[in-house]
Amino acid sequence: MFEKNKSIRPLPFYTYYSGVVTLNCIGLLISIYLSVSHYLVHTDIGYHSFCALTKSINCDTVSQSPYSIFWNLPIAVWGVVGYSFFLILTLFSAFPSGRRLRVWGLTFIVALLFSNASLVFAALSAFYIGSYCILCIVTYAVNLMLLYLTWIIRRRFNADKLSRDLNADLRFLWEKRRASLPAFGLFGVGFLLIQAFFPAYWQLPMPTAPMQARSGLTKEGHPWIGAEQPLLEIIEFADYQCFQCKKMHQYLRGLVSRYPDKIRLVHRSFPMDHEFNFIVPDPFHVGSGKLSLLSIFAAARGKFWEMNDLLYALSRTEGATNLKELGAATGLDPRELAAALKDPVIRKRLEIDIRQGLKLGILGTPSYLVNDSVYQGFVPPEFISAVINAERS
Repeated sequence: MFEKNKSIRPLPFYTYYSGVVTLNCIGLLISIYLSVSHYLVHTDIGYHSFCALTKSINCDTVSQSPYSIFWNLPIAVWGVVGYSFFLILTLFSAFPSGRRLRVWGLTFIVALLFSNASLVFAALSAFYIGSYCILCIVTYAVNLMLLYLTWIIRRRFNADKLSRDLNADLRFLWEKRRASLPAFGLFGVGFLLIQAFFPAYWQLPMPTAPMQARSGLTKEGHPWIGAEQPLLEIIEFADYQCFQCKKMHQYLRGLVSRYPDKIRLVHRSFPMDHEFNFIVPDPFHVGSGKLSLLSIFAAARGKFWEMNDLLYALSRTEGATNLKELGAATGLDPRELAAALKDPVIRKRLEIDIRQGLKLGILGTPSYLVNDSVYQGFVPPEFISAVINAERS
């Protein structure tokens, strides 16, 4: 029996090689899709990826996380860069003199880096983001399979020490410098250009309302900005830790900037924080209720829109809220901001907002009250079109 197993030959080299190239191409295509999806999540108010399924399985939530950016580039773009490099590297094993033996020490190291990165990203999803991306999980599997196949190729076709294998790979690439230098040189230039000119679309600032845009408080004490006698009034129920709330708010503020005498935007707080919101049973958007308290206090001091923009920016960062920095940026006393978090009157105002939202049937954010009707996640475009048509006529 032992002799029979010993006589079994390994699969041909190109069986393993084609598997490596196929897996790498799968990873590359997924990374390209995730790069496009990341861009649309941050710039298209109506976009939802196909794998935004539940609270815990949601590619959009992962894309919205600050952990989706590393060194000024989205993680998905890093995936495109990494798989492109890996593909270029593996193509050099197609040279007759490199077949079976060369570049597999280098590819093994790269695959090992890919796999370690997968473990880090999986841990971030599990312990910090609280949501998983299906396609990201597929790339984790791709990376582990790449590691396994490169290990198998080295073991079956070049069982040498890794250090000697790496030296031999580098010497081989140098011998093929007529091809390797242009290939990796072009790759390096492309990477530097990406680093230098890739737009930071995830850091788009809140639109600044023009001088003629007015602001104030409604009779009930809710902050508004835009027209005093509007053709269209939009009442938003929002959560400062809700990414879609921020994206829609940016869009609506842009409309107010374009039509300051036609549109009025009114803000109402509806944090999906289990500590404040009666319909949220488990920890979710922890801390968003306290951010709402700060905004209510700022509204009473005539500083709502300054505070509002800072709180939406704060939602993209990690760590505790720095009341001194908020106070310095808004001109409010940090001690009063700290006291506002425990003020029963301010907490009661927040409770009223939440209860009135629930009476309207609001169960999530963002939600909008337009012409006495509630709309979840968006404002019907026909209302906005009516304002634009009125402006043209």
